[in-house]
Parts: sequence; structure tokens; C-alpha cells
Amino acid sequence: MYQEDFGIRLARLRLQKGVSARDMSLSIGQNQGYINSIESGKALPSMAAFFFICEYLGISPRDFFDTDARDPERLRGVIENLKKLDDTQLSGIEIIVKSLANK
Repeated sequence: MYQEDFGIRLARLRLQKGVSARDMSLSIGQNQGYINSIESGKALPSMAAFFFICEYLGISPRDFFDTDARDPERLRGVIENLKKLDDTQLSGIEIIVKSLANK
């Protein structure tokens, strides 16, 4: 992920959560324009702020950088449920997912 992609990813995840940039900025203890400055490419967060951002979004740092995962919070929930399945159930789900992915 390149620097310019960081803001785009943040905006996409924030919008999925249905929160404004201002509200998110204030919720993570920053000034009201903080998230907007990151999304517009004017700034990057510190590591500490990045961890607060991920926590606020309900995702891990790894989820943030996995741009193939359009909805990482939902995906993590699905994966947690998949872990509870037995081998037969998991095989059935695997067939369904492969079928859907190929369409």
C-alpha cells in the first residue's frame, strides 16, 4: 500500500462504519479535522494513532492493509463462525464459496 492509498482505504472503512470524519476524529481524541487530513493525503497518523483508528473501526492493522477484504469486520465474524464447524460442514461451505467466487 502506498501513502496515497492509505487515505482512500481509511475513507472506505470509515464510510462502511457510517461515521463522519469529524466524529471519528473526535472519538479517537484528535482535533475535528484530523481524519480528513489523513484521507486527503495531507498527513499520516502516528503508530499510536493508527492503532486507535483500527480499534475504532473494529479491525486489526493487518485488516487495514488487506485491501482485498472490502469489509474486514464482517469477514472476521464469518471466519470466527467457520472455526466452529466440523469437517463435513466446512467442506460444504468450501464448495459453496468456490461456486460463488467463480461467478
